[in-house]
Parts: sequence; C-alpha cells; structure tokens
Amino acid sequence: MDEVIIRKAVQDDCAPMLELIKELADYEKALHEVALTLDQFIEDGFGKFPVWGAFVAEFNGEIVGISLYYDRYSTWKGRRLYLEDLVVTEKWRGKQIGTKLFEATMEYGKSGRYSGMVFQVLNWNEPAINFYRKYSPKFDDEWFNVSIEFKV
Repeated sequence: MDEVIIRKAVQDDCAPMLELIKELADYEKALHEVALTLDQFIEDGFGKFPVWGAFVAEFNGEIVGISLYYDRYSTWKGRRLYLEDLVVTEKWRGKQIGTKLFEATMEYGKSGRYSGMVFQVLNWNEPAINFYRKYSPKFDDEWFNVSIEFKV
C-alpha cells in the first residue's frame, strides 16, 4: 500500500479542499452556511495577499485530509497560529491522518516562532474533543464566541 503524503497545499488542491470543508460543514449540520466560492478560496490562499495556509494529506493523487490555518495576533502572547479546520474525509478516518496533519501544523507553528496554536471545537463533537485531549490543550469555557456578519 502506498503511503499518505503530508505536504503544503498548492493552488491545484483548492477544489478538493473546498469539498472537504463542505464535508465538515455537513457533519456539523451547517452546510447551508458555506458561502465561500472556489474563486474566492483560491484568491484568499494564493492571490496577491494570501491569508491562509494549509497542509494536505494525499493518497495516490487524492486529497483525503486538510489542516487549514492562518496567523492570529494576541496582544498578550504575540503571534499565534489559528487552526481553522482539521478535516479527514470519513472513509479515511482512524488511520492517523488527522494526527499527522495536526502535528505538521504544530511543527510549522513551532518552527515559525509562533507562541502557540488556538482553535475551536464544537462541544458536542466528542471524537474531536477526545482527539485533541492527547495534546493536553486548555479548554476554555470562560469566553463566548462572537461574530458579526458583513454584507459584501
């Protein structure tokens, strides 16, 4: 059996990455909230002013998982890496691909001199919570998630 390769994402990965993002949104019962277009996704990752980076897990030319991140800044701690999405397609779960993607992202943060990595996990997503627990994270129940939508 060929090995799963973990590598930095390239522009040609954007379409299958967006499909994985939609798969995650469907799992989170929020597919109807995905408004991102492929063109916007490509521009935001590979245009003149890219705002995200990612690692992909590839098997025989197929993208089977992603770890998408971006820079965040804390006035208390400095540069922080924000993990937006960690997704492994359903049929490939349980094969340590999520672990490899997550650890590649943490290593990127450490080598980039970030002070840490932050992310969110839904309080009902027990498989994800249990996955993250092995890294001894700090779960914070003190802060509310807040967002304001802009019309563009």
